[in-house]
Amino acid sequence: MSSVLYDTPGPKAKARNWIYTGVFLALVALVLWWALSLMAEKNQLDADKWSPFLTDSQIWTTFLLPGLGETLKAGLIAMVIALPLGALLGIARLSDHAWVRVPVGTVVEFFRAIPVLMLMVFSSALYVMLGTVSSDLRPLYAVVTGLVLYNASVIAEIVRAGIHSLPRGQTDAAKAIGMRKGQTMTHVLLPQAVTAMLPALVSQLVVILKDTALGGAILGFADLMSMNRQISANYSNTIATMVVIALIYIAVNFALTTFASRLERRLRKSDKGSGAVVAGDVAEVDAGGAAGVGQAP
Repeated sequence: MSSVLYDTPGPKAKARNWIYTGVFLALVALVLWWALSLMAEKNQLDADKWSPFLTDSQIWTTFLLPGLGETLKAGLIAMVIALPLGALLGIARLSDHAWVRVPVGTVVEFFRAIPVLMLMVFSSALYVMLGTVSSDLRPLYAVVTGLVLYNASVIAEIVRAGIHSLPRGQTDAAKAIGMRKGQTMTHVLLPQAVTAMLPALVSQLVVILKDTALGGAILGFADLMSMNRQISANYSNTIATMVVIALIYIAVNFALTTFASRLERRLRKSDKGSGAVVAGDVAEVDAGGAAGVGQAP
């Protein structure tokens, strides 16, 4: 089906696309064969490297599941704090008052420009200096602090961009019926912007979950990734352990993105049913229109 941005390929183009696809799959197969051959030469495909994950329950109860629990704990705590904090910072960046907008913008740009690993290291050093956190909890606190500072700043930009993506008519219609700016933001703009922001927000939540591994690598945080060292030391199967840990990360993140995709579809269906403007409908709203807001009699 042709459109303004896409032309339906003809017979030659279809044949060419099939050739490209075949060549790409062949290259992928060759790379996979080469990798498996190399692993076989190094005895990394031997059954004794992989069988512990199927026959030894201790490898799960002692290492993998506790590590996954710590990863989820740090990730969820950081998400719960970073999401509302980022939303507040993003809204504050849209303030009409320069004394609010400028300092908040400076804070957001500052923490967004610093690598999250550096923030974790600084946070750990700060907690050591203050002496207010026990050594057992310090890695968790440092990881969560670094994740919150960085990701709240990124989420603030996502929120700001999501609100800016809405047509101007939404704000004009809200003003026309006497809404104050705070009411316009909470009752008109944010509910519609959430649908447009959701894919980017989910991507950032996945980043939060994966970045907990930085704490395990540097700060001694007992997360899922750090269990690689202990399992490898006991079973001498580094490659197998890394593959299993990667599959666990993939499964957890896939579950998160699947849930978010279903939520996004439900929100879009609800928004279209109520007449609200969603990202795909912006082009259909004229310059003075305000779907979902100006429909009240």
